[in-house]
Amino acid sequence: MLNTEIIEQDMPALAGEIVTPGQPEWDLARRAWNLAVDQRPAYVALPANADDVAAIVAFARRHGLRVAPQGTGHNAAPIASLDETILLSTQRMRGVEIDPDEQIARVQAGTLWLEVTEAATPHGLYPLSGSSPDVGVVGYTLGGGLSWLARKHGLASDSVTAIELVTPAGELLRATAEDHAELFWALRGGGGNFGVVTAMEFRLYPYEDVYAGMLLFPYERHAEVLRAWHDWTRTAPEEITTSLRIMHLPPLPELPPFLAGRSIVVIDGAYAGDAEEGAAAIAPLRALAPDLDTFSPSSPAILSRIHMDPEEPMPARGAGTILGATDDATLTAFAAGLHPGAPVMFGELRHLGGAVGRRPAGAGALGALEGEYLVFAGGAVMAPEMESAVEAGLAAFIDGLAPWVNGRLYLNLAESATDPVEFFGEETYARLRAVRAAVDPDGVMVANHAI
Repeated sequence: MLNTEIIEQDMPALAGEIVTPGQPEWDLARRAWNLAVDQRPAYVALPANADDVAAIVAFARRHGLRVAPQGTGHNAAPIASLDETILLSTQRMRGVEIDPDEQIARVQAGTLWLEVTEAATPHGLYPLSGSSPDVGVVGYTLGGGLSWLARKHGLASDSVTAIELVTPAGELLRATAEDHAELFWALRGGGGNFGVVTAMEFRLYPYEDVYAGMLLFPYERHAEVLRAWHDWTRTAPEEITTSLRIMHLPPLPELPPFLAGRSIVVIDGAYAGDAEEGAAAIAPLRALAPDLDTFSPSSPAILSRIHMDPEEPMPARGAGTILGATDDATLTAFAAGLHPGAPVMFGELRHLGGAVGRRPAGAGALGALEGEYLVFAGGAVMAPEMESAVEAGLAAFIDGLAPWVNGRLYLNLAESATDPVEFFGEETYARLRAVRAAVDPDGVMVANHAI
């Protein structure tokens, strides 16, 4: 039982603030992006800078509290408990610096991907950014990071060149391939288990053009389009990364008229190269005569929005897996769980392979994703009574793909408690546990997927 009177008398002076239960801003401070997750920490810290973070970690240690770093809370559901824990929200630590000569970006801990892509666009430099513009850079990258340029350039975590963090002992340090190398390895793909990241630096990639967009088809053509896309991916060049989604969209006023209330199939993605090459690459898909075709030369900022992910907090449940060898039966099973009226609102296949499947020299803890396709599905939970139906639908959908899964999962899209061996394999997980034991023997850090 916490002695809150003693604890609150000892709260550090910060440029930011610590919010306590009962304050008017408490519910907003503890809110995750996923509104279906009810976070109930002991306190919420809103640091303004790295010194604040160090002071918060020291304060937590003095009083036997744990610390849960969080950017946006997109994937907060797997956190087992926030009892006796300070939720350390980095949302006020924002800022992007672009070095166009070195082709490096430096971001503060709470920076969102849209802020990076907008800053990089004038320089013609592309980050390995996610498909949601409002996802936090740090959390996405610590979990691996699968971008629209992934089949060409690999996981975002392996483009990281430096990470600044406050360790569980309260020390502020900079980890690189040369300094604190084992910690640097663990941070790149091992999630938020090893400290509170305060800043990150990563490589950017110069392109005159990236050819990106989406092709939209009516749901009634899903079997035809799904099979054609699947066949096309067998020989697609590494320069192109695409996904296919079956989506059943509610008639919401915030959706554009061509989407609201419709069931559709969408192929979206990007070709890392110019328009002529990109158009040639997608020509077999374009020949399917989509209802809408938005592929065109796209800036980094445009690229971050082609997936049409929601940019405001919403309540949802999701589940994912990774498929090995696939065939026509796989496609039938995928579509079977996504019929109109199902509680699962959308299901996605994202093409892996290429650089995503090869572990580069000097890779971090994740390094590569083995398999042919990443699967992710989700449903909105607009009322509490919908949650059980959505979760049952997701379970049935994933179970239907069981004959083709390869035994691995992707940390960033695992939205329930998961054995970390499924992310990393036995050998890598053992190494990560050794790093965690060395830097956090007292278990101060709380991550959504604990090492």
